[in-house]
Amino acid sequence: MTESQQNPPQSYDDEIDLRQLFRVLWDGKWLIGGITFAVAVLAVIVALMLPNIYRAEALLAPNDQEGAGGLSALAAQYGGLASLAGINLSAGSADKTALGIEVLKSRKFISEFIERHDILVPLMAAKDWDSESGELEIDSDVYDVVEKQWVREVSPPKKTIPSMQEAYEEFMDILSVSQDKKSGFVRIAIEHYSPTTAKQWVDWLVQDINSTIVQQDVREAEQAIEYLNLQIENTSLTELKNVFFRLIEEQTKTVMLAKVSDEYLLKTLDPAIAPELKAKPKRSLIVILATMLGGILGIVIQLIRSSNKGTAATSHCSQKTDEGDSRQKPR
Repeated sequence: MTESQQNPPQSYDDEIDLRQLFRVLWDGKWLIGGITFAVAVLAVIVALMLPNIYRAEALLAPNDQEGAGGLSALAAQYGGLASLAGINLSAGSADKTALGIEVLKSRKFISEFIERHDILVPLMAAKDWDSESGELEIDSDVYDVVEKQWVREVSPPKKTIPSMQEAYEEFMDILSVSQDKKSGFVRIAIEHYSPTTAKQWVDWLVQDINSTIVQQDVREAEQAIEYLNLQIENTSLTELKNVFFRLIEEQTKTVMLAKVSDEYLLKTLDPAIAPELKAKPKRSLIVILATMLGGILGIVIQLIRSSNKGTAATSHCSQKTDEGDSRQKPR
């Protein structure tokens, strides 16, 4: 008989005794229930203290430009010939909608938007909205409405008067801009304490981004026309002159479309409205999650207490056994 057969390996029972676990939890039912109840009550108080946040959203569609299509056709037909004169016809073929979205989210555009519409106070100092009066509630610890001056106390590098860098970060927290890859539709949304303020800011954003791209395209088109006229004077090739005349025609069309269209870049399909229902906070969800966490916390505390009691009892029994053994030893 081999050694392994003579001394079979010992089996260890690592399974959890569910009855013992249930007994431990039942013994601490008042502790677990008390902690769960206390956390639930605290969650209700916190949830009720949180101000409502409203979300205003506009659905927009890219405004197809005929001028862009004309330039693309010219690029395909005369691109090689124009390159001889140092003109790249494909340079303006980038996705103008994607460009506009990036401009809208840029630090320069947002900073100018805040200054242009004078929204620094409702952006940085608002704390709630009075639904009866329709007025924003301004935090008096941040901005003194009577004296019309900033009074907030902040640590460096922040200053009493919020900087445009700080205002930009705050604005980006409430701004949402997205584009559907399949349809190309663009959604611009603002979340704020006031539903009317959120709606107004979305409207301003749509107006301003269209206006900004209009000014940019008109400026570039006029510079291109000026440059092309100069090239016409300096070239003797009839074919090149024809290309330049066609380019001037397309650039002139761009200027015309830009100046006659209010929605040059993005066309409004569904304008923003002042929402009647809040977007957040989800108070019921906050209470439910907090109650669950309170129950888990109570269970953990009860298991720790039970474990400590078991350890103390084992230590006490071991100490008594040692004392009994020492008394039984012969002298």
